[in-house]
Amino acid sequence: MSLREKKAARKKEEILRSASLVIARNGYQNATMEDIAAELLMTKGSLYYYFKNKEELLYKCHELILSGAMERIEELFSENLSSKEKMQKALKIHLDLVIREKEVFNLIGRPEQLFSEGNIEKVLQKRDEYASLFDKIIDEGVAGGEFLIDQKKMARMMILGAANWVQVWYSPEGKYEKEKVEEIYAEYLLKILM
Repeated sequence: MSLREKKAARKKEEILRSASLVIARNGYQNATMEDIAAELLMTKGSLYYYFKNKEELLYKCHELILSGAMERIEELFSENLSSKEKMQKALKIHLDLVIREKEVFNLIGRPEQLFSEGNIEKVLQKRDEYASLFDKIIDEGVAGGEFLIDQKKMARMMILGAANWVQVWYSPEGKYEKEKVEEIYAEYLLKILM
């Protein structure tokens, strides 16, 4: 990759990070390309140089956020961890994503309301790839005798569904810090697999 391409890639990532902040602050429907450009101290025209519209920008935010979480979970497979430890860490990564990227995470939960047909397929495929990482940990745990369940897919859906609900009620001003919530949830959700 040339220096120019590296600079463009860094700028795109900076835009995506700022876009996710603006979307989190204003909500997707109220966030405008002007708001995102203003956050970056750039013109709206400059923003359109990198992204053709708000849908493409949101799709790329989704891609960046989910890909980052997937990389972190995939790294667990190269560590010498039990399946239980992998699942605990994977759940903490997921909960961090759900809480920290709440607005963007909520939007990708309903792709049919936001994306054109071409992007819906890609969003759903990425979500399936993400879920398959949890399936892989569960499969390993069942094969190794750590997890004692018959309905592996159902267990994964229950675990991720419960974890996804955190962003509905979690508040940084609440009783527990984010890290404590992640720890408690990971501990209790893991019991579904035992």
